[in-house]
Amino acid sequence: MQRLTVIGAGLAGSEAAWQAAERGISVTLYEMRPTVGTPAHQSDQCAELVCSNSLGSNLPGSAPHLLKEELRRLGSLVMRSADRHAVPAGGALAVDRDLYGKEITQALENHPNIEFRREELKNIPKDRPVIIATGPLTSPDLSEEIAQIIGSEHLYFYDALSPIIDADTIDYSKAFFASRYGKGTDDYLNCPMNREQYQNFVNEINGAKKVVFKSFEKAAYFEGCVPIEELARRGEKTLAFGPLKPVGLNHPETGEKYAAVLQLRKENKEGTAFNLVGCQTKMTYPEQKRVFRMAPGLENAEFFRYGAIHRNTYINAPDSLNRDLSLKTDPDLYFAGQIVGVEGYVESCAMGMISGLGIARKLLDQPFELPPSQTAIGALLDYVSENRKANYQPMNINFGLFLQEGPRERDKKLRNAKIVQHALDAQEQWMKEFAS
Repeated sequence: MQRLTVIGAGLAGSEAAWQAAERGISVTLYEMRPTVGTPAHQSDQCAELVCSNSLGSNLPGSAPHLLKEELRRLGSLVMRSADRHAVPAGGALAVDRDLYGKEITQALENHPNIEFRREELKNIPKDRPVIIATGPLTSPDLSEEIAQIIGSEHLYFYDALSPIIDADTIDYSKAFFASRYGKGTDDYLNCPMNREQYQNFVNEINGAKKVVFKSFEKAAYFEGCVPIEELARRGEKTLAFGPLKPVGLNHPETGEKYAAVLQLRKENKEGTAFNLVGCQTKMTYPEQKRVFRMAPGLENAEFFRYGAIHRNTYINAPDSLNRDLSLKTDPDLYFAGQIVGVEGYVESCAMGMISGLGIARKLLDQPFELPPSQTAIGALLDYVSENRKANYQPMNINFGLFLQEGPRERDKKLRNAKIVQHALDAQEQWMKEFAS
């Protein structure tokens, strides 16, 4: 039986191992947790959701939904578990972290074609093929070897976690459930602020004590996950036009309008915990408790998890990788997940999916071509392999990445609808030939 080694059991590694094993490949899957922890992970579960419990928009017609749909069609383990353990989140797909993680972990541990090893690999195995899916928190020893192999310095940015609070400690008389713009059901709890409350909130964020960077580090944030204090620093109104945007969130009974609204999203099906949406932070723990308790309804909030900040590492993929995510200087060594410069849970899963599927087909001497550029997965592969900008940055799936043929449709909704339909049609044709 052909053998594949996968390093890392995050979303990418878990998906890659599953896809290869399901096609009859013998997989050795390495995961260093819980033997060696990271600054952000809380458990030893596979495919752990480190930041938010939301996998992004699940609204038909959106680019994130299209990517999810492509993965569902391909039999994604991650998407199967996410759909099965979804919690109410309006138009987003959010999950019960514990149930979701347990299902994926058990599936991998019990698969007859997977040998699961809980140990840290400090060196890349000589036997090929190998997929490195260690994510943005790759251990120092392995990071050093990767840097030597790819022949260039690592790029990095900082990612931050939002706090999670005890639902029983919220004053619901001061908050209300609603869904912005009336999309989806009323799954978000909203803590409204008038102008004075909002200005005081911003001032206290600016004055709060922050985690101090080490002398050799600089802050290089991914714009989709900027700490709340960095946004506040950019201007008094930045938060009100960003994560605390009040538009579409008038009080459902009185119609009252607000200067800002802090939104909370359920963390589990039972609704015993809430995530402070968009409040990723590097404030110290005591300051987080003090500042976030200023929001109406959170005066007595108790924290299950404080926000935190950690370093995320990724490689300069366009200079280093082929479109199939193999290393240009070593075509049997593959990279997958956030380490290649995609941002987001589902995007990472997609890179794991395609690497595991592609390697399996090749090991079995079956014909294989990568997904066409019209698909969401293909668009991401194009981005990480063909982008030649000097400043390569992590990227979420978005319609701007798609190859568009013919005259450009002026109406945005119609244009995006055509992209979605073309993508699904192209994937269907591709799957008939290469994804069995």
